[in-house]
Amino acid sequence: MIFTIVAFHANSKARPAGLMHDRWYNEVRGAGTMCCKQMETRMPSPVSEIVAAPSGLARQHFQAKLALETDCSDVEAAIASTTKDFVLLDVRSPSLYAEGHVPTAINLPHGKITRNRMSEWPAETLFVVYCAGPHCNGADKAALKLAQLDRPVKLMIGGITGWADEGFAFETEAA
Repeated sequence: MIFTIVAFHANSKARPAGLMHDRWYNEVRGAGTMCCKQMETRMPSPVSEIVAAPSGLARQHFQAKLALETDCSDVEAAIASTTKDFVLLDVRSPSLYAEGHVPTAINLPHGKITRNRMSEWPAETLFVVYCAGPHCNGADKAALKLAQLDRPVKLMIGGITGWADEGFAFETEAA
């Protein structure tokens, strides 16, 4: 949305404070000089009405976010490569896991994550957890439990829904 504001200042060439975009026009009318101020003001969009963070703050935020998360595409690429340096945990119920899960994932519902169970892996093992998708907080609960056990953990954003949206293959358990 654009608003045009026109202001006349008799015998003045002083610029009013706080103007965004301006064009000054001078015209002579009779004995006095009139200054015409025309300003076009654009109302900010919903995107820009809150000013973007300074780059240093944005860098810190996104570095922290990427230290806590990975996405389906990165997990799929890691599975396809010869370097799989994490354990993938499907933290949904065994029945949902059996219906379809990410290849190489181990089913370990978040309620079953205990210090004893996790002792099966070396302390420095990175765990990547996922659940049903953005509408489910099972992966968040699992990640919290793993962090409370001092285990490195990342959440696979999108979960099984994100995996399906990417068109990646599933494994199923024979009934």
